[in-house]
Amino acid sequence: MGMSSLKLLKYVLFFFNLLFWFCGCCILGFGIYFLVHNNFGALFHNLPSLTLGNVLIIVGSIIMVVAFLGCMGSIKENKCLLMSFFILLLIILLAEVTLAILLFVYEQKLGETVREGLTDSIQRYHSDNSTRAAWDSIQTFLHCCGVNGTSDWTGSPPATCPTDPQVKGCYIKAKSWFQSNFLYIGIITICVCVIQVLGMSFALTLNCQIDKTSQALGL
Repeated sequence: MGMSSLKLLKYVLFFFNLLFWFCGCCILGFGIYFLVHNNFGALFHNLPSLTLGNVLIIVGSIIMVVAFLGCMGSIKENKCLLMSFFILLLIILLAEVTLAILLFVYEQKLGETVREGLTDSIQRYHSDNSTRAAWDSIQTFLHCCGVNGTSDWTGSPPATCPTDPQVKGCYIKAKSWFQSNFLYIGIITICVCVIQVLGMSFALTLNCQIDKTSQALGL
């Protein structure tokens, strides 16, 4: 691999990470918007920080940091930044694989825990603004009512519940949506993992090539 190939690899990795840096900025921006306007509140009382805004801020920040290391490491041909980029991508990939395995193994237990948490949060609908915002957003978006149906609500259901008496519960509706879109979710997940592996491969290749070029130039 000559100098021209090194430059090509360097700029491919640079623009590859620049694109992801802009994506991270957009995700971070949406997260801050949701957090400021409180469009989506907290569903689970035991996890008050688990809101859509907080999740988007964390994900966007991680993408921006990793992409920044990739951009600067490639364009500056800095081995330390490239290896930091490689290690962070490796950690994220291992975390994703571990999470996927845990979700598969404990799928039933997780489902029961989520159902119990949702049932508990319904009791806080009228006393907690964050819980009310979360339920209103979910019921409007999924066109559902309660956890299992309208019977979950004591008294009359909220205005965000559809008027159809046969309306499904949000837990059932969400579970059905994931099951019907499982193939697409799997394809997207695999594509993300492939992109991460390619980024790691490019970083490692560029790092090795920088060594070879330095040795060839006698540096």
